[in-house]
Amino acid sequence: MDPVSGRPVPAAELSLKRAAGRQGPGNAPALASEVKQEQLEAVGPVCSTLAEMAESIRGGRSLADEAARSVGARAAALATSPLPVVPTLVPGPRYLHMAARFGLTLREQLTCGFHVHVRVTSGEEGVAVLDRIRVWLPVLLALSSKSPFWQGTDSGYASFRYQAWNRWPTAGPCELFGSEREYRRHIKSLLATGVLLDEGMVYFDARLSRNHPTVEVRIADVCMDPGHAATIAAIVRALVEQAAQEWRAGTAAPGVSAAQLRLAAWKASESGVEGTLLHPLEVTPCTAAEAVQALLSHVCPALASSGDEEQVTLEIAGILASGPGARRQREAMMDSQSLTAVVMDAIGRTHGKDSSPRSPLTARTGRLASFHGSTDEL
Repeated sequence: MDPVSGRPVPAAELSLKRAAGRQGPGNAPALASEVKQEQLEAVGPVCSTLAEMAESIRGGRSLADEAARSVGARAAALATSPLPVVPTLVPGPRYLHMAARFGLTLREQLTCGFHVHVRVTSGEEGVAVLDRIRVWLPVLLALSSKSPFWQGTDSGYASFRYQAWNRWPTAGPCELFGSEREYRRHIKSLLATGVLLDEGMVYFDARLSRNHPTVEVRIADVCMDPGHAATIAAIVRALVEQAAQEWRAGTAAPGVSAAQLRLAAWKASESGVEGTLLHPLEVTPCTAAEAVQALLSHVCPALASSGDEEQVTLEIAGILASGPGARRQREAMMDSQSLTAVVMDAIGRTHGKDSSPRSPLTARTGRLASFHGSTDEL
């Protein structure tokens, strides 16, 4: 973002070129470009503890800000730009092909999500996990909702990013698969329609990664507060662990349809944690606090096993009390009557020193996780 006007700056390729060689070796955050010149993607390393995750998130943001500063800009963890923008395409062959095929959908696409990868032992376990975590994902969207503004106006949604993202043909929830074979058959049938360019355009809220032995959860907005981001990652890891244990125990996946989940995600996108949601299991209206409590009760054993329960509970209580990032952006707008001020506030919170976990927790056991932020991967 421009440090004076707050408008997005189309300088991703130049900033990455100038930042070349500054990225840490081995298991350290790295930067990559995405579909638009106004975006930098911070790719996190593999982590096994919540403290490691928080440190890697802060490190990725620092790296992104250093790259942005090299071109006279700043890096901000914003899921959408509060100020109007006509984004600039990164002119790679695939993106040019997508621009020709998908028109305005791609031309307007400038959204930043928070993608969390969690290791699974096999494709079969991965699909079993997908079947069992799908009902809980709208609550993650509500907790992370941080994109109320779109093209200079208040959208009326806590996460308008999710609304914009769902213009893509495969975005959103999917039905139960039951097996890896059915998952692969379903993907093959989508590709056979000719609508998608390739398997990379399977944009489910959660999917099997094409490049890693992981489940990739893609529903959350990028979080301004790095502590919130680490908390979302910890909950995702706990969801995966809990789902894998249920699968091994023979517990059936909740029988909620994709149509019901689409409604639940829409409601989470609209309300965040400041209105009613749909209960993850009953799919009936409930308070946000009830939906969040259901999620925490579900993952409590996995959080306790990894040593994350206390910190996650504290962070979630803070989000419920203070509201998600969407409220903070609206408050900044009300206080200043300036969308530029909203961006400046977001830059500060992106790199705030007071946002780290309150105690250096170390996991006793659990799965490995990593994050991709801050772009929606196309």
